[in-house]
Amino acid sequence: MFFEQGPIRPPSEAESLLLRLTRNCPWNKCQFCVTYRGEVFSRRTVEEIKGDVDTVARILDSLKEMSVKLGYNGEVNRQVLSGAYQTGDHYVIHVASWMYRGGRSVFVQDANSLVMKTSELIDVLEYIRKKLPTVDRITSYARSRTLLRKSPGELADIGRAGLNRIHVGMESGSDAVLRFINKGVTSGEHIEAGRRVVEAGISLSEYVILGLGGRLWSEEHPLETARALNEINPHFIRLRTLTVPPGTPLYDRLAAGEFAEQTEDEIVAGERLMLEKLQGITSEVVSDHMLNLLEEVGGRLPEGKDQMLGVIDRYLSLPEADRLNFRLGRRSGLYRRLDDMADPARRARVEALVKQLSGEGRLDGTLSSLRAHMI
Repeated sequence: MFFEQGPIRPPSEAESLLLRLTRNCPWNKCQFCVTYRGEVFSRRTVEEIKGDVDTVARILDSLKEMSVKLGYNGEVNRQVLSGAYQTGDHYVIHVASWMYRGGRSVFVQDANSLVMKTSELIDVLEYIRKKLPTVDRITSYARSRTLLRKSPGELADIGRAGLNRIHVGMESGSDAVLRFINKGVTSGEHIEAGRRVVEAGISLSEYVILGLGGRLWSEEHPLETARALNEINPHFIRLRTLTVPPGTPLYDRLAAGEFAEQTEDEIVAGERLMLEKLQGITSEVVSDHMLNLLEEVGGRLPEGKDQMLGVIDRYLSLPEADRLNFRLGRRSGLYRRLDDMADPARRARVEALVKQLSGEGRLDGTLSSLRAHMI
């Protein structure tokens, strides 16, 4: 059995059912993004989407039948999940894994589901709730400009129909940076769109790309981003770290000398500056991506701010050799937290890697390559 799915989801939606409402990205011009490069945006009909929801419901019925036959009274437990894996069917496995984890959350794809007509989106949201009764959370990506095309009343109606959270790629609060990366939106539009989502009672995640300002906007990027976030007070501030993969316009501009990347230490210093300037908001800061050097930077504002700054200060105060050790350990998957450096076995493995790669003159290239593979 088949239902359509897109290529990506936020890390926070790892346990969500993935349902595709639109295909690819209607903007698809951001300089740093490779996800939908070369792909054409298209809309799916309400009938197509409902057909996919019906397919999920049929898969659920088959899993419950399997459960009853195994003597588990319809429960999708570990044994039923094992049976799903034995089918070798990706869609059966996906639905079984989702139901095994509770079947509560759905992430609707692709890059901007809010581009749908409000009436059609509401129809789909209500249908998902009707056909999949365990669902209590539906989330989606959206662009700020798209959100501004919805009236406050429309956004409230969408929230009441079941869309609980919207993920927005702010990337930066600096107009100069937003123009450079061709985001197609201004800082003011980000602020107004974010406020509308919050006022509609929908949970808002704003994504920030650390290091996106490069050397030229190394201060403006974090300062203006903090200013915009202070104006919005989103429920979540989700941190990402810039990497520039081949095949993106930003990679070509980097090669042409039109953009200068920051070092990882400079990026961390910019992260500190942004966090320091966050004032008067109650957002949850989340560092939920392997690209971030300091994954443990996270917490609720304002009470968690000192702890987050303390993690950054602890890293920046390390001797240069120790910072290098941590960067390589983090990028090679041997470390997740600063305290992991205290493990003698892991530290010895990283030290051996540092020595080997330094001797071969491949240390910087290896670090860049490891970061690129984490996109």
